[in-house]
Amino acid sequence: MRYQISGKQIDIGEALQTHVKSEIDGIIEKYASRSTEAMVIFSRSGHEFYCETVVHLTTGLNLSAKGHATEIYAAFDNCLDKMDKQLRRYKRRLKDHHRERSKPVEVSEAGAYILASSETPDEAEPDNISSMIIAEMETRIPSLSVGEAVMQMELAHAPVLVFRNEGHDGINVVYRRDDGNIGWIDPRNSGK
Repeated sequence: MRYQISGKQIDIGEALQTHVKSEIDGIIEKYASRSTEAMVIFSRSGHEFYCETVVHLTTGLNLSAKGHATEIYAAFDNCLDKMDKQLRRYKRRLKDHHRERSKPVEVSEAGAYILASSETPDEAEPDNISSMIIAEMETRIPSLSVGEAVMQMELAHAPVLVFRNEGHDGINVVYRRDDGNIGWIDPRNSGK
């Protein structure tokens, strides 16, 4: 597995890097058994250290967790505890997922745009929306089942996930509703 361990305006020593690698290896082997890459970023704000971790599994799913504490090792351990809880929660589904899927998740490339928000909420919608684009980037749309999409959204702590439905190859959306439930949008099943 490849590791990318870095610090934002702080130095990360060899001992911490070794600790991070061994702990992540242990937790991944315990639950998921296969991963391709792990990115760990440490930062500091005031007296607290923050740790953000993203682990890419071979199934195409991403595991994401954040932790903070007054010591850097404690911040990582806090983050690792959250990853452990997520993986424990999805252990059965992850293991079943490995048996069912013989190939990694396919992804499609798509454009992603960041639009500037209006200064006042009562402002009328502009005639030309292209003037509002403040950033353009590439994003990836995975080809997943609905269950995998919900699991990916929860593992990544994302409020919404756009995916290509493996069942019919159409674009679908799953999202977290205000009442805490999961919503699923499938334009193909519009009832017409």
